Amino acid sequence: MAEKITKLVIKIFGSLTSLWYGKYLVMFIISLMPILELRGGLIAAKLMHAPMLPSFIICFLGNIIPIPFILWFITKIFDYFKSKNGPIGKLVTKLEKRATSKKDQIERLKYLGLVLFVGIPLPGTGAWTGCLIAALLGMDKKKSCLAAILGVIMAGIIMLILSYGLLGVIID
Repeated sequence: MAEKITKLVIKIFGSLTSLWYGKYLVMFIISLMPILELRGGLIAAKLMHAPMLPSFIICFLGNIIPIPFILWFITKIFDYFKSKNGPIGKLVTKLEKRATSKKDQIERLKYLGLVLFVGIPLPGTGAWTGCLIAALLGMDKKKSCLAAILGVIMAGIIMLILSYGLLGVIID
């Protein structure tokens, strides 16, 4: 599924690849996005035949930029939209319920749980969801930020092995 979405995003931003830094910009944009994050960025890197190390660095940076914003501001943003009782408020409530349904995975192990939740590349996990859960649970923001960054590094290493190793043979 991530590969299909990644290919779609590459098509949407495909004209950027004509720029000397275009491949890296596409990877960066994908890594910023919820759901795809660094995982999708590294798949895109492999699909675009970009070198491994610079791709990892760009995808890592793209994935960690949203972390502090989510941890420090998402609950305030959610509270604001829920107070409006409109369709966005209903969407926010749905997102909160979905995130809190996964909280057990983090709550038991606290910060180690957050590292593992962010770091193991499975559907529904990642820095966006992990940080949202940490914010909703009221976990310490600095510790959560560090745990999420460690999780992104872990996910990056796993995805490098998959994208440039095992899946690299299939994707090419």
